[in-house]
Amino acid sequence: MRSRRLLALLCALATVAAGLGVRAVGTGAFAEHAGDALYTVLLVTLVVAVAPRARPAVAAGLGLAASWAVELFQLTGVPAELSARSALARLVLGTSFNAPDLLWYAAGAGAAWAVMTLVRRPA
Repeated sequence: MRSRRLLALLCALATVAAGLGVRAVGTGAFAEHAGDALYTVLLVTLVVAVAPRARPAVAAGLGLAASWAVELFQLTGVPAELSARSALARLVLGTSFNAPDLLWYAAGAGAAWAVMTLVRRPA
């Protein structure tokens, strides 16, 4: 389990690097949507780091649920207020609700699930 946790944390770091890289060199809708999907991939990797025995569908579902919860929380305006004072809050919570993001979070969860399912299969 320790090696699975370590692998999940390494994947989390790689996901953050990929997200920052996409934002740094990408533009427009591609960068925005890739960032949304990678946000959920990051949450899925953190679920696996905390619960390394979680099945891929459970980890992906929890990551997706957390992503959707954050997006829906944006409807309250609280994340926008926090984001105005903190760059970290802006990265973690975003600023405003955008319904299409819900679809991109699902795409990220699906991609994470697919990778975990392929990796877990015996050769």
